[in-house]
Amino acid sequence: MNCNADLNGRFCHLCGQENLVPKESVWGLISHFFYDITHFDGKFFSTVKYLIAKPGFLPKEYLRGRRASYLNPIRMYVFSSAIFFAIFFSMFSVKNMNLGLEVGSNGADSTNSNKQKKQVALQKAKNVEDSIKVEAYFGALEHGYKGDIKKDLGMENDFDKVDSSIINKQLALRNAKTLEDSIRIETSYATIPSIDNKKPKNQGQLNLGFGSKFDTKKQYDSFQNAMPVSLRDNWFKGRIIYRNIELTNKYKDQPKQFLKDLLDKFIHTFPYLLFVSLPLYALFLKLLYIRRNQYYYVNHGIFLIYLYIFTFLLLLVYFSLMELYKVWETGWIWFLATAIFLYGIYYTLKSMRNFYGQGWGKTILKFFLFNIMAFISLIILFSLFFILTVFRV
Repeated sequence: MNCNADLNGRFCHLCGQENLVPKESVWGLISHFFYDITHFDGKFFSTVKYLIAKPGFLPKEYLRGRRASYLNPIRMYVFSSAIFFAIFFSMFSVKNMNLGLEVGSNGADSTNSNKQKKQVALQKAKNVEDSIKVEAYFGALEHGYKGDIKKDLGMENDFDKVDSSIINKQLALRNAKTLEDSIRIETSYATIPSIDNKKPKNQGQLNLGFGSKFDTKKQYDSFQNAMPVSLRDNWFKGRIIYRNIELTNKYKDQPKQFLKDLLDKFIHTFPYLLFVSLPLYALFLKLLYIRRNQYYYVNHGIFLIYLYIFTFLLLLVYFSLMELYKVWETGWIWFLATAIFLYGIYYTLKSMRNFYGQGWGKTILKFFLFNIMAFISLIILFSLFFILTVFRV
């Protein structure tokens, strides 16, 4: 009915459709539903059996064209990765992990505690000078200053009335040799919160590494326009500062909540990270086995897909054992988990040897070279995905 070809047998030789009556019964629809489910399940478990017992066997069978008896590798990858990450995210949720990022609990944020003490001290202040002393003390405490503030700055008599950042700024400007040095100093000290009797500006603002303390993008743009062209921030730094301003306005005095949200979103990028790494690792294998012309780029990708599927299954068993170890803490569980981890390394070596058909010496050498390239590229991918996560929080 699809291609108007002459039918010879149960299935069309052109499009593959089964010869069924167009008006299907309810029972026929139900029976097909259960057949497809059981057919998928049966193929999945039989494929897993060969995957575990015979390293490198399935990708070799795929290259030989023997594919009907096994579950399609792409379909199997999607299914196994979905199961793996569903369990992984439930086991390693940032909300359930003790990272010292809890706010408002028994381990309360020391910053909030200091703010409460500061408010009480200001309420008890009898005059302006007492208020200035309270502001100076808690401002220094916030910046982690542990020395003798008055003595170190040489301001024993006047420090209570003068902001320490102003003193340091004046000393730095005296030592500036060029106009560029002076501009940099002014910019740097514009980011330091004041500890005078006024409310600190942008208190608790997030810092993504560039020290921006601007309240709005318009304020930052105005500052940049006033700078000489040669001293203006580049495009990338400008985007970072823009994002810093947005996150500051969003989280305000909740930097720990920002870290929790950032880690949570970053962990949820792992499926995409692995998916991106697969064609990259296939390129590495293509380079390592460049003399073996019978292996095309896609062949290396099929080999990696099966290896990824095995890794998903292995990690599920490993994580399950480690969870049991937390409950029972018996030595045999730890020993078994270690043995499974080591088997994963051996399995990869054995798969490479069986699939590519080279001796142990060349296989071990290429195994180490492949892992070095994979490790370096993984660091780069982690960094890129982390930066992208910052812009998605």
